[in-house]
Amino acid sequence: MKASLKNAALAAATLSDPRWAAVVARDPTADGSFYFSVKTTGVYCRPSCAARPALPENVAFHATREDAERAGFRPCKRCKPDQAALADQHAAKVTEACRIIEQSVATAEAVPDLDELAARVGFSAYHFHRVFKSITGVTPKAYAAAQRAKRVREELGRGGSVTDAIFDAGYNANSRFYASANDTLGMTPTSYRAGGADAQIRFAVGECSLGAILVAQSARGVCAVLIGDDADALVRDLQDRFPRATFIGGDAGFEKLVATVVGLVETPAANSTSLPLDVRGTAFQQKVWQALREIPLGQTVSYTELAKRIGSPKAVRAVAGACAANAIAVLIPCHRVVRNDGALSGYRWGVERKRALLDKEAGKSALPSRPKASV
Repeated sequence: MKASLKNAALAAATLSDPRWAAVVARDPTADGSFYFSVKTTGVYCRPSCAARPALPENVAFHATREDAERAGFRPCKRCKPDQAALADQHAAKVTEACRIIEQSVATAEAVPDLDELAARVGFSAYHFHRVFKSITGVTPKAYAAAQRAKRVREELGRGGSVTDAIFDAGYNANSRFYASANDTLGMTPTSYRAGGADAQIRFAVGECSLGAILVAQSARGVCAVLIGDDADALVRDLQDRFPRATFIGGDAGFEKLVATVVGLVETPAANSTSLPLDVRGTAFQQKVWQALREIPLGQTVSYTELAKRIGSPKAVRAVAGACAANAIAVLIPCHRVVRNDGALSGYRWGVERKRALLDKEAGKSALPSRPKASV
C-alpha cells in the first residue's frame, strides 16, 4: 500500500513537470536543456530518445549528463546522450565542408566535386547533398559559386586586373565568369571594379504615407526602393552602394515610375506591376527574394514557412537575414513575412511601416495617404 502511494506521488510529480511533456513528445529542441533517467533500466537519455516511454514514476530529471552519471545512471545506447547530438554532428560536418570549399577558392584551386567533398567529411554523396542543403539553404555547388563570386568582388575592390580577379577566384576561363557576371555583380566586372563608374543610375525621391521614398533604376531595372524619415539619408545610402556611379535625377518619364511605386504603397489592391528588377545578392538570397514575390497580396507567411517553401526548412535564420538584406521595398514584399505567432518583427524600414503596409493590403485604414513625387 505504501509503495503504491509512493509510486503515485512520484508519477504525479513527474506528470506536473513541464519537462515530461518534452519527453512524451520526443522533442529534439529540448535536447541539451536537460536529461532524464529511468530507474528500472539504469540509463539516462535525451528528451528526444526514441525508446519506448517509461512509466512516469520511474523517471527523474537531471540538469546535465554529469548529474545523471553521478546519480549512478549510464548513457542510453540508443540516443547516445554522452555524444554530440545528430544535428550538431551534421552542422560540424557541413562547417568542415564549407571550410574546404572556402580554402579551395582562397587558393584558386579546383573545388572538390560532390563525391570528393562527401568522402572527406565521411558521408555518402546523396546524404551529404541533402544535409548540406538543409543546413545552409543552398547546394554545395551553389555555395562554391557564391564563394567564387565573393572572391571576385574582393579582388576587383582591391583594384587588380579583371582577368587576375577571375582566375584568382578559381574560374579556369574568363567565359565561365562572364556568363554569369551580370547576375553576380549587377554590371560588367570592369564597371564593378570602378565602383560603378560606367553605370548610370536614375533616381528620384518622393513622398508617401510611410515617409520619404527613394526609387532608383539601373539599365537592368529597379535596383532600390528605400523608405525612411530622412530623404538625404536615403540618397547617401544609394550613393554608398555605387560610390563612383553616375547618378541622374529623374525626368518626367522617371517620375511616372516613382508614381507607380508610390501607388503600390498607397493602394496595393488596386495596383499591380511587373516592373523589371535589378536584383543582386547571393544564390540563397535570390531564392528567398523570389519566394517573397510569390506570396499573394494580402497574405503573410512565417519565416519558418518561407524556409520550407524554398526547400531549406532548417535555414530560418538565414531566411530572416535575406529578408533584412532586401533593398527593394514593396516590390520584393519582405513585409509579408511574420513570426510564427503572427507578430510583426524584423522589418528593415521599421515595424510600424510593416504594419501599415499589411493593413493597406488587407483593406484596412492605415496612415493618412499623401502621395507626392519630387525630384
